[in-house]
Amino acid sequence: MELQNLNVVVIGAGVGGLAAAALLARKGAMVTVLEAQDYPGGCAATFAREGYRFDAGATIGCGFHVGGPMDRLGKELGILWPVSPEPVAWQYHHNSLHLDLPPHRLGILERFPGSATFWREQADIAKILWHLAEGGLSWPVKGARDLARLARKGIAGLPGSAHLLTFSTKTVLEWLASHGLDSDPDFVRFIDAQILVSVQTTSRYANAVNAAIALDLPLSGACRVKGGIGTIAELLAGAVEDNGGAVLYRKKVIRIDSVRRQVFGLETSDGSALAADFVIANLPPESLALLTGLENKPEIVISESKQWSAFVLYLGMDLDLLSPLPTHHVQIVGASGELAEGNSIFVSFSPAEEPGRAPEGLCAVTISTHTRPEQWFQAKEKGSAVYKELKSAFTEHLLDVLSEQFPQARDAVRSITAGTPVTWKRYTGRFQGLVGGYPQTSLFKVRGPATSFDNLFLVGDSIFPGQSLPGVVTGARRAIELLLQWNDKTEREQ
Repeated sequence: MELQNLNVVVIGAGVGGLAAAALLARKGAMVTVLEAQDYPGGCAATFAREGYRFDAGATIGCGFHVGGPMDRLGKELGILWPVSPEPVAWQYHHNSLHLDLPPHRLGILERFPGSATFWREQADIAKILWHLAEGGLSWPVKGARDLARLARKGIAGLPGSAHLLTFSTKTVLEWLASHGLDSDPDFVRFIDAQILVSVQTTSRYANAVNAAIALDLPLSGACRVKGGIGTIAELLAGAVEDNGGAVLYRKKVIRIDSVRRQVFGLETSDGSALAADFVIANLPPESLALLTGLENKPEIVISESKQWSAFVLYLGMDLDLLSPLPTHHVQIVGASGELAEGNSIFVSFSPAEEPGRAPEGLCAVTISTHTRPEQWFQAKEKGSAVYKELKSAFTEHLLDVLSEQFPQARDAVRSITAGTPVTWKRYTGRFQGLVGGYPQTSLFKVRGPATSFDNLFLVGDSIFPGQSLPGVVTGARRAIELLLQWNDKTEREQ
């Protein structure tokens, strides 16, 4: 479909927004991306600081397997991704339990032999979901056309897809119970740690279908991205420009102008104004509501569950501490306590073979944990001393958890920078610094790209299917699908 006369403005140069922009530009649309920072990537950016290049938040490259969302996107846009497979996606550490997560389940099955039937079921569900996601996933449905498309791809293409209905209303804990695994605290804690990262909640609340594909990410293969995760966004920004679009930096959108259900333009903090036939916002719904002036209308924002932000440490460390590991990613769950708020951390470090990421003999380390944002903004309001005290307490707690598994960790630290929800808000423009998207507790209450405006669509981790590179790219394809449907409808009516 050729779209030469279509003027599309994308707010935010995150991976979801850039993927949508590049695909639309390739179809012939006039595309302009507006980014508040002077580099692309958003939560999946790589930034420079004091001789290091740190991955901001997202650190794992996934979805690059043959036929996966990133593989298909690269082929469509003519991008050769600079990725190489990680032999182990990440390691899991909890007390004395250490598990490698490579593209097979052998280590897990050796430690938890009673879980074999669960993993077979998980693999069957994930296979169906990867198939349904090929070229975009028409969910949540917006009419008969979407239902027909799902039926063709699912029931006709994979007869076993009807099996999804069995799990569509189950929680992960109920799924584990059906295999007698809910009474094994080590296995439940392992599963909880995995799905908290991708599904934003634990087994008691997480939907089984959403969790099935999240649990498949190590199996489908993790990749190291040369230069850091931000390279993905840089290449996508290049694809936008190669296909005739524009990516404009230091362009912070401060208002979206509309009449009734139609957006007609945007205003930026430097006084610029742009007209638009369609707008795609790579923002959480709460941030979008503020731009449209509809922040008091609850239908704009669907947040039934509390959402997470992140506390992140950016460390310069001696490479010798972590380099013996078979992977560049380690998940550490504390000896006790609820997950999140420092009791579960995800550690990623730059490889030795990429000297440009850190000074010689050192590596750039990103350590993140889930945290509720409210406490951080309350501390900030009470003054810098209270805020710094909270930041210091979290820093010490994360280093304590790291030291449980790597006793020499504190001695290996050469520099420390901490990022809080306040930091995320400042650099990404996200309301309360929310990151990671919504807790995926139901397949039938998820948010799609549609908004209260006919020609304004959301992309990013706040819409189905949520976070991760394959997640936001699949969501971007869905946004384009709805945009084109509305454009076709408008043209027929004219």
